[in-house]
Amino acid sequence: MLTPPHKRRATWLSPMIALLSLVFPSLSASAQSPSSAGQLRLNPAEVKAAHSRLPSQTGSSRNPLVQEVVLRGDPSQKGLYTILLKVGPHARIAAHSHPDDRIATVISGTWYFGYGSKFDAGKVKRLPAGSVYAEPAHANHFAMTHGPVIVEITGYGPSGVSFVKSPHAPPHMNKHRM
Repeated sequence: MLTPPHKRRATWLSPMIALLSLVFPSLSASAQSPSSAGQLRLNPAEVKAAHSRLPSQTGSSRNPLVQEVVLRGDPSQKGLYTILLKVGPHARIAAHSHPDDRIATVISGTWYFGYGSKFDAGKVKRLPAGSVYAEPAHANHFAMTHGPVIVEITGYGPSGVSFVKSPHAPPHMNKHRM
């Protein structure tokens, strides 16, 4: 006799949830804010309303239209971290790199992301909500938005940001490491 689809799904789903809860303990946590003993639960409205609790933007693009919200860990320290980048409309993020490997998911909006040592709007890929991309260590990349975007990034710190030297960029944008 064939097993109904809903029972077949359950045979692999339970072990997957258990595995994820071991790898990412925050997925099974029960607090309402990132600062409650490492526990975290945010619904979509809370994600959109989240604000940075730290003045530092280690590992972000240093763009005034980008707000970094640390969800887990500390990007400036050794260890796993997860941040949200809340990017305003019409942002253009210059070519830069990070010292650590990162994986990112577009949570809301449409992110336009490209790889290279020079910002080139013709080389970005349109990444709508649900898209995933990588920021390999020391790989130059750039991005832009048309409307507001939220991107979740996870990496293993310490992180930082180094801008590609450009004769057209302000001096503070050419090189910055934390």
